[in-house]
Amino acid sequence: MLTLDLTNAPQWCDLIPGVRIKLRPLTTALMVSARGDPAIAELPEGAATEEAALAMAKALARRAILAWEGIGDADGTPIEPSPEAIDALLDLWPAFEAFQTLYVAKALLLDAEKNGSAPLPTGPSAGAKATARPAQDPVPTAPHG
Repeated sequence: MLTLDLTNAPQWCDLIPGVRIKLRPLTTALMVSARGDPAIAELPEGAATEEAALAMAKALARRAILAWEGIGDADGTPIEPSPEAIDALLDLWPAFEAFQTLYVAKALLLDAEKNGSAPLPTGPSAGAKATARPAQDPVPTAPHG
């Protein structure tokens, strides 16, 4: 069952040890806005999938991160989120992977659910079409002697 959080309230997420971020819900409007980010539009045609994934994650993070704890400058002084600081955070592999897994993947998994298998006749896959041809009778072989 799909559960809707109609409050659309931002939520805290433990990103990596010692770092947590406060995120807007990943809504359609946020995703569409991120897709329209100049960094996405400026990707060269045929850009690597990894390059596009990083650009999209950064675009989403710049729009979604409202606050954070456990992030500071080179001197260890806490800093507020800014586009540059958010990009620098996602340049760290563990932070990027956690952001993708804890924030982006949830939305993608939900999106993927609608692309599941066709329903069965007695349950959620009712109406599925057979894709294999019926098996033929085996060809008789000569007796071994």
